[in-house]
Amino acid sequence: MLWAGRTAIEIASAVRHGDVPATTVVEEHLHAISARDPQVGAFRLVREQAVDEARALQKRRDLAELPLAGVPVAVKDNLEVAGESSRGGSAGTSDAPAREDHETVARLRAAGAVIVGLTNMPELGLAAFGDSAYGIVRNPWNPERTPGGSSSGSAAAVAAGMVPIAVGGDGLGSLRIPAAACGVLAIKPGPGLVPRPADDWDGLVENGPFATTAADLSLALSVLAGDPALAEAWRGGRRVEPRPAMLRSVWADDDEVWEPQPPPGSPESFDLRVAYAPQPLPVGLPMDREYQAAVQAAAETLRVAGHTVVEHAHRLPFWLGPAAIAFWLGRAAAAADGLDRRRLERRTRSLARAGRVLGALKLDGVRGRERWRAYGADQWFGDADVLIMPALATTPPRAVRSGARGLVPSVVANLRFAPATGAWNMCGWPAGTVPMATHSSGLPIGVQLVAPPGGEPHLLGLAAQLQAAHPYVRPPGYK
Repeated sequence: MLWAGRTAIEIASAVRHGDVPATTVVEEHLHAISARDPQVGAFRLVREQAVDEARALQKRRDLAELPLAGVPVAVKDNLEVAGESSRGGSAGTSDAPAREDHETVARLRAAGAVIVGLTNMPELGLAAFGDSAYGIVRNPWNPERTPGGSSSGSAAAVAAGMVPIAVGGDGLGSLRIPAAACGVLAIKPGPGLVPRPADDWDGLVENGPFATTAADLSLALSVLAGDPALAEAWRGGRRVEPRPAMLRSVWADDDEVWEPQPPPGSPESFDLRVAYAPQPLPVGLPMDREYQAAVQAAAETLRVAGHTVVEHAHRLPFWLGPAAIAFWLGRAAAAADGLDRRRLERRTRSLARAGRVLGALKLDGVRGRERWRAYGADQWFGDADVLIMPALATTPPRAVRSGARGLVPSVVANLRFAPATGAWNMCGWPAGTVPMATHSSGLPIGVQLVAPPGGEPHLLGLAAQLQAAHPYVRPPGYK
């Protein structure tokens, strides 16, 4: 039986029940990485010692209770993994190995996951593309196209079936952009749910998971958050507390340990007010018509599922875009500070230089962020529980070494490709991406789901309903 390409839930259940040893699962995934990654370039580092770690996992006394028992997981190259260097996609960062795991990595290991590698990303996470000094990450759907960024390798690795779950970070869309481009699911949680990376861009960046199913996404988020009540949120759009009296493990296989779902029509049932915005961008920023159609199709799917669906005709305020760009440039300046500029890419140097100039002029986007976070987002969002909107504005551009670009080409390229995600980092609201359709170009189309603070369960529940109507499809050649 082949395990590469199976879901995390399937793998963990089989390992817990003794149907397959964790070493076999990890070895098969390492073989899949060896066979597939030369065409994709998702990994900067593959950890062959993962087999030894799987062997040690097999001896744990609590193996039968681990939610991610034996599940191979990839981690973005800006998170610390003990014994490995975290390069952040840059030749200018230190190659010293980390002394201990980042808290998210530690939680994955405690849950039984095996870290099989660190994934490629653009330098310092500053672009929506997948190239760096360590190579060009390619989209598994079309190797001539980018997988998006900055969590490029993590999304591509999941899409190509090299791992069932991967971890990335999202500062202005860096989970949702590559998830949409690669046709997988991702969720950016709200503040305080999952530990952030060391450089969190002044609170913009949140760590979150990629997966191919809503159930896996819920499970992964529950582990990263240390909150077992999120593991079953995909079933009914709410936190589901396990029954302590019957509990063997907080992530047990037996449905009887979980609270039953409320019957349809009850006050607790899953019935939301869902708004959809096919073209939310300010005037002057175009949106691909097929992406707009996918948003409308998602809205109709949820209407049929029983939700109240209304159109949201307002466009995002024009002033928010310049504020987000200024804040991005300021974060580039902060990230590059202290690094050897001679070893940084031209793109990074130019973005950082512009950020320093804007900072000196007090045009750093901070006031715009505060305005959007304090009341602007809430006023624009309206009375909906969840908003559906496009994740991208156009199909992924060609996979090239874009790090050699200067300031203006870099800003324009990012703005044309993915202008619809950063708003929700600026206010700190949870947001996710779900694959919905296939574009006429042959690339996947992902729609973005956004919720007010605390709405992660709603996002997971709606993702499951959308996926039930539009089943996951793996890229050709990676099935």
